[in-house]
Amino acid sequence: MILNVSHRTTFRYSQSVSISHHLLHLRPRATPHQVLVRHSLIVQPPPTVSRNSTDYFGNSTAYITIEESHSELSIVARSTVAVTAPPPVDPSTTMPWDEATRQLAASTGPEDLNAYQFAFDSPQVAASEAVRDYASPSMAPGRPVLDAALDLMGRIHADFTYSGGVTDVWTPVDKVLEQRKGVCQDFAHLQIACLRAFGVPARYVSGYILTHPPPGQVRLVGADASHAWVSVWVPGQGWYDLDPTNDKQIAEEHVTVAWGRDYADVSPINGLVVGGGRHSIEVAVDVSPGDE
Repeated sequence: MILNVSHRTTFRYSQSVSISHHLLHLRPRATPHQVLVRHSLIVQPPPTVSRNSTDYFGNSTAYITIEESHSELSIVARSTVAVTAPPPVDPSTTMPWDEATRQLAASTGPEDLNAYQFAFDSPQVAASEAVRDYASPSMAPGRPVLDAALDLMGRIHADFTYSGGVTDVWTPVDKVLEQRKGVCQDFAHLQIACLRAFGVPARYVSGYILTHPPPGQVRLVGADASHAWVSVWVPGQGWYDLDPTNDKQIAEEHVTVAWGRDYADVSPINGLVVGGGRHSIEVAVDVSPGDE
């Protein structure tokens, strides 16, 4: 499937900003199931410095500096990607999660070592006793790792309510667990914490998802938003992506931008400004099929 993505972010300041620096994760990355066809970035005011790079996790980044005084900053990223659905995997045939964690801890292979770094707490994902207790029913000893992760995903989808405005990007996992509400970022952080509580490597994936309107209605421009999901390590088969917000394995509707330990590693726009006073942020994301 060909998907077009437009991600517009507008910052408005109550006072002029004299200089600003920003780190962007807006360019979709290449994966075995995703090809970046084209990508463009339009920044107003135009940056004095603009540099593309790759971060520690292999994500594409852009670093920009704006030295022109401004009270409004617009960053528009447009991308076209070709996405194919990952091949199906029989969850019951995957390695038991407890055997996998034992092997992983003893392995010195490069793929296992890369995966192992995602088995531990990170700044925004802490595996507390409450998290471990919640995950326990899904993590019976000897249960295949993907089967356990799918069961956990289904329980999160059933037990938690999608509700915007009740959390922010720094809300702790334990708070989400307590209030049973949140958004895609919260549900991804929660499932990652649950898996890591048992030593199973899991990473945070940021991107987009094509949403479908109700029957008979036109797809709303601007109705889509940035999305987040989970990638779990399946020994012998690699990373397998799960979307707890929608209780589904990722398919052709998902566009991967970046992955890391948690949201802090892959936030779309991070930065520092001099001046500005109070500010507001407006974000609009559109995802549409390539034939539209």
